[in-house]
Formats: sequence, C-alpha cells, structure tokens
Amino acid sequence: MRRDVFQAIADPNRRAILSLLAERRMTLNGVAENFRISRPAVSRHIRILKECGLVVVIPQGRERYVEARFDKLDEVTAWVEKYRQVWEARFNRLDDLLEAMKKEK
Repeated sequence: MRRDVFQAIADPNRRAILSLLAERRMTLNGVAENFRISRPAVSRHIRILKECGLVVVIPQGRERYVEARFDKLDEVTAWVEKYRQVWEARFNRLDDLLEAMKKEK
C-alpha cells in the first residue's frame, strides 16, 4: 500500500512521535518509552512514518536511531496554504460587506 504524508499525520500517535523527534533523534526504545502502546505498535507507526519519508532510521552500532525529516511536510503546507488563501479572500469580502453595512446606517 502506498501511503502519503496526510495519512501519516492523521494518526495522533504518529504526530506525537514526530513531536518527540522534533527535539532530537532517539533510539527506537527511547521513542517507545514515551507511549502507553506496545513496542510493536510504536514500531509500526515508525515504519509508516518512514514509508512516507517523515523519518529515517539510522543504525549505529547495536542501536537504531530515528530522526525526523520535516521537508516532506511541505506537501501539507502547500495544501493548507491554498485553503488559507481561499478563506482569507472570503474574510476580506465579509469585512467589506460589514463596512458597507455600517456606512448605510
């Protein structure tokens, strides 16, 4: 199954993992210690984040470190920006209408 960034950030556990990794890279066990879900569940979430390009797993000795790669979130930013512009235009029209209504009074 091909996953995208939107699917990755749709889950609150994956967003929480990304928040943790925003501060620093961590071992897989270090990430898992921050959650009440099982270690295999955390590993599945990390696998999905890896498939989407939001994290990389770096082997270092016996440990495996997970590091965030936020450049893939540019897709989300572009999508949100498009709708921000639409809503901004709508609010500007509403402001104009309200100003016109004030002047009529």
